[in-house]
Amino acid sequence: MTQTEKRERTAEPEHRWPAVIATLIALAAYAFLPSVVPAIERYAVVGICLLMVIALVIYNPHHLTRESAWSRRAEIALAIFILVANQIALGETIVRLLNKHGNGYELLLASLQVWLTNVIAFALMYWVLDRGGPVARAMVPRPKLELADFRFPQDEDHDAVDEVARGSSKKADWVPNYIDYFYFSLSNSMAFSPTDTMPLTHRAKLLMALESFAGFVLLALVIARAVSLIG
Repeated sequence: MTQTEKRERTAEPEHRWPAVIATLIALAAYAFLPSVVPAIERYAVVGICLLMVIALVIYNPHHLTRESAWSRRAEIALAIFILVANQIALGETIVRLLNKHGNGYELLLASLQVWLTNVIAFALMYWVLDRGGPVARAMVPRPKLELADFRFPQDEDHDAVDEVARGSSKKADWVPNYIDYFYFSLSNSMAFSPTDTMPLTHRAKLLMALESFAGFVLLALVIARAVSLIG
């Protein structure tokens, strides 16, 4: 990206730390909350993810202003790695519940860990994929951005009342950051459907479907079964 291209945008580059803090919370929950996954496997996943986080923070310590082929791949790989590891934990938790194995309190905490990590991990996936990722969203001229995976309210607020329109994508060069994707992921996991943000691509719809299904299973089967085991 050239300096000329950068000056075409007025959007502020996104800060690195909201995504980092969320990732660390997910890794801490994965490592320390009760889980059906053996400890050595959990710690190995956490160790690999921490190495990737450290490398990405060193490359972009504060604001996300630069990107290379390796950093882009590392961002995507980190999100996929956490997501896949957590889906394995989800599957093993369901198997244990169906086989009536485990303490009810521990299964409740394990369910909480899987659900919380899912919300954060899916938010990371949405964040790294949409419109080419966090660096591209703020730095690349809009006509050159990749196709949007999601449509946010701000993307269509330019013809609303003045105090709303001023913050729209068209008038203020607004772009979503990790907090927007986290809220979207949280609401999708609880409502099992889109709320204020709509999926536009097949990959976005498939990811949302997987997250909704996982949330439904946890609330309708895993948590309900764990509560029945208490006492």
